[in-house]
Amino acid sequence: MKSVCFLVQHYYEDDNRVKRKAEALVAAGYSVDVLALRGSNKPKRYTLNGVNVCTISLGKKRGSLARYLFEYATFFAWSFWRLTLQMTRRRYVAVDVNTLPDFLIFAAASARWMGAKLILDMHEITPEFYMSKYGIAENSRWIRLMKYQERKSFDFADWVITINEPIQNLLVSRGLNPKKSIVIMNAADEARFDSLLASSSSAPGAAAHSTFVMIYHGTLTRLYGLDIAIEAFAMVHQEIPEAEIWILGRAPDAEPLKKLAEERGLSSKIKFVGWVPGDEIPAWLSKCDVGILPIRRDVFLDFASPNKLGEFIIMGKTVIISRLKAIRYYFSEDALAYFEPNDSADLAKQMVRLYRDRELRARLSARARKEYAPIRWDVMKHRYLELLGDITELKVAML
Repeated sequence: MKSVCFLVQHYYEDDNRVKRKAEALVAAGYSVDVLALRGSNKPKRYTLNGVNVCTISLGKKRGSLARYLFEYATFFAWSFWRLTLQMTRRRYVAVDVNTLPDFLIFAAASARWMGAKLILDMHEITPEFYMSKYGIAENSRWIRLMKYQERKSFDFADWVITINEPIQNLLVSRGLNPKKSIVIMNAADEARFDSLLASSSSAPGAAAHSTFVMIYHGTLTRLYGLDIAIEAFAMVHQEIPEAEIWILGRAPDAEPLKKLAEERGLSSKIKFVGWVPGDEIPAWLSKCDVGILPIRRDVFLDFASPNKLGEFIIMGKTVIISRLKAIRYYFSEDALAYFEPNDSADLAKQMVRLYRDRELRARLSARARKEYAPIRWDVMKHRYLELLGDITELKVAML
């Protein structure tokens, strides 16, 4: 049986992209190991849906650049040692390394020397990530250094995966060889989502709701613009009296958002549901009229491909979303209710427009499903399995 190893500096059970790839390989007959961070209440080693997970107790306490560097260095050293040890026994045909950081690909150097092919899945684009998070100027020494290590990282890999074509084009402009690059979109697993929906007849506390419900689900952080949505709702809530916003998720930013809703007199109209287990999300989404993704625009988020967008589309829900570069690349104005990023007034107009026009909502959601079809997970999964199949055949031919 062919074996593949994943490196991901994240909690495996929370990384849906890595889980989708790993479980697809298991279903295709591969043996799959993952090296990851240890989540709360998780053992050092465990098996989840056929995937063998080995973890390090490191945590994610990031904030300063120094803390990032400490965590990156610690995970890098552990991954290098662990992967080298396992490679002598497992003889992986491929190692799938998932960013951040880009240089984690070099933790698989010994595996490469022993014959494994290296795949670098660039979940994020590092220079833009740090420019966004810390306000670092593009022409600074730090960003130039990050672009240099980014280039060295994808040069070292045998294959580079990006999550959308705008990112692929950006990396090609920075030196990536397009002949060894492939796009695997960040799409939701439709089959799994459908099965979860079928097994969840209702969500706790969600049996009754207003005529018009807008839902956001995910991390509550400033980057995702929920304060923009609250300000927009405050402008028009009297024009859409039966409307509510339900916010699913939790994070340190939840309290400031609750305070903002209270200050705008919307405490009874905006429901902070809190964290919802993944297997209950379909039932919650089934009860909304519109999904809302008010993502801010900046140099990093303009390339975002949110997994939540696919989930709304799968559920047949109309989506109000920021007009961001990567999203606009795949979806037309006839598929999504776009508004100008960071613009509460423009978002408010879309809320009113969709509230008043049920037929428009139906047209938008139908068009979104059509435009989503070429990039849905079944298509992306087949593309990923083909890549691994080609790698395996090449390795066998070389032996």
